Formats: sequence, C-alpha cells, structure tokens
Amino acid sequence: EVTEQAVAVLGAAFEAIGIPARFDWRIFGGAAIDETGEPFPATTREACLGADAVLLGAVGGSSWDDLEPARRPERGLLELRNTLGTFANLRPVQQYATLADASAIRSDAIAGVDLLVVRELTGGIYFGPGREFVSEGERIAESVMVYSETEIRRIARVAFEAARSRRGRVVSVDKANVLDVSRLWRAVVSEVHAREYADVSLSHGYIDSTAMRLVQDPASFDVILTANLFGDILSDLAGALPGSLGMLPSSCIGGSCGIYEPVHGSAPDIAGTGKANPYGAILSGAMLLNDLGHTRAATAVRLAVGRALDAGYHTSDLARGSKAPVSTAEAGSAVLANLSDAFGDTSGGSKASKIAATH
Repeated sequence: EVTEQAVAVLGAAFEAIGIPARFDWRIFGGAAIDETGEPFPATTREACLGADAVLLGAVGGSSWDDLEPARRPERGLLELRNTLGTFANLRPVQQYATLADASAIRSDAIAGVDLLVVRELTGGIYFGPGREFVSEGERIAESVMVYSETEIRRIARVAFEAARSRRGRVVSVDKANVLDVSRLWRAVVSEVHAREYADVSLSHGYIDSTAMRLVQDPASFDVILTANLFGDILSDLAGALPGSLGMLPSSCIGGSCGIYEPVHGSAPDIAGTGKANPYGAILSGAMLLNDLGHTRAATAVRLAVGRALDAGYHTSDLARGSKAPVSTAEAGSAVLANLSDAFGDTSGGSKASKIAATH
C-alpha cells in the first residue's frame, strides 16, 4: 500500500522534470515465498541488477515466521544487499514541527532534530558465521560478529563524507569496552579520521550510553556511524523522535545501484485496511531522486510531504486528539496535490531512469 503511494509520487516527480521512468514491479520477500518458494527469485534479481534504483517495500510478516532461516523473507534482504553490494545504510531522522505532539519525546528535546544514522550493512553479526548444536544434551547457538578493517574503513568514509555536507560532526558507536571487534572498529575509524578527515569532528560512544543520549538529547547528534546490529537498534529507536517509524526513509548505497526503503516493517495487523503511513516510503523516493542527481525533484518531494503534514494529513500512527486520521491513499494524494507548487520552475535532464519497484 505504501509502495504504491511512493511510486505515484515518484512518477509525478519524474514527469514534472521531463524524464521518462519505467517502474518494473517484481515480487520479493513473503509474496515471493508464497509464489515461488524463495524470498529473492531469479527474475527479481535480474530486474534489480538491470535497474537504476530499487524501491523496496516491507517484506516480512508472521505468516513466514516458522520457515527455516534460509527461506525467511529477511534472508532475501541480505541476499539483495549482497547482490547489489550496498554496504552503507543511510537513515535520516528529521523532526517536523507539526508532529511534535506525536513524538514520545518532550517537544523541547526534539526541536530541531536533524540527524543521520550511517549503518554498516553487509558485515557484522548478521553476516558472520553462526550455528546451532547440542552439547551434553543442551541446545546451543552462536552468531559471530566479524569485521575487517577494509569494511570499517569504507563505511567510515561514507559517514565522514556525509558529515562534510552537514554540520561536520560524527559520533562512532561501538562497545569497545567489551568486544574485540569494537576495539578494531574504534581504531580503524580513528585512523581514517586522522589521515583523511581532520576537518570533521569525531567522538566515540558506547551503544548503551548513546541510546540513552539519543532519547535525552537527540538534537545534539549530526551523524551517527555504527555497525550493522547497533545501527539496526539505534535507527529504530530514532523512530520515536518524529512520532512513528512510518516517517523514516532510508537508502542503501555503495554498490551497483541503490536500494530505497522505509525503515518500518510490514505491519501485518493493518495490512489492507488503508491505515498505513506512506510518508517514509515517499521520502525514500526523495532519497532515490537525490542519488540519481535530481536534487530539485528530491527537494520538491520533501517540501510536498512537509506541506501535507502541515495541512493535517496525519495517518493513524500520527493523529492526536479529536482529529480523525487520514487513509494511506489520502496522505499520498495530499503529497501529490502539493507537488506542483513545491516544484516551482524545476527542470530536469534527459536521461531515462528505470526503477525496479520490489514489493
């Protein structure tokens, strides 16, 4: 439902700048398991490899929780990221003033929040070796967090480059007081900073204390750099700032083409009801536009989202008080209605773009 709204806004944005875009819909995750028995079918893989960008919908749900790990929807995500080589996950968090009442955090604490979580995406404990076994009659499982200095170095550069275009501050998050892998992480990040990015401010923080600070003083953050597992946790925690995970977009970059997806999950409890928040998916489309070089179009989409929210188009996860929430389609239509004014005299280039919209 939310992907359809993102595609509608993206299509209108490409049309406004005179660039033909083809959306190639492919099944993925749970839908693909139901139809083909696997989460990332070969036909979807081929479409993604041939695309300029991948727009991704949520893929999981309780229907597939009992499958063996190799066939679960989440395995498709890991394979997609590996296939395209997208090692960096960028998750921006911006506070909209009109949503101050929707946030779980005090309005004075979230004012002006504008941070970016840079999460390493293809290494760490999610990709390290793991096994289950029985010893002395007891079941045991282990998952190993593994990082090479090459993996750490390349994600550190992404964070430092991002900071250069923002407010110039990076906090690198680890657990170096306990974990050997985090001590390597901290050492390599410090080396990259000293050799290449002395103009950027670098500090280090532990995952636990950073989580507390993210709730207490979120406006103090600019760029958060961290490993796969820690980034997964912190970026979901950051969803409490704007009031809902449904507001958070993300991009996965560094490979042959980018993957753009909202941070939230599939929300199976409201699937098909028209209640889901499409803004995270639409804002992911804005990140897609920006990375393809259409920065004016990306800005127009973000402005249109802001104006829709200012006008009170709040879905059920955002609505407060006596005001009735709007539907998924109504929120998407409000963005479309504001898009022309947001564009102004925007003009684009001539390159056609092909987007694999996987759902």
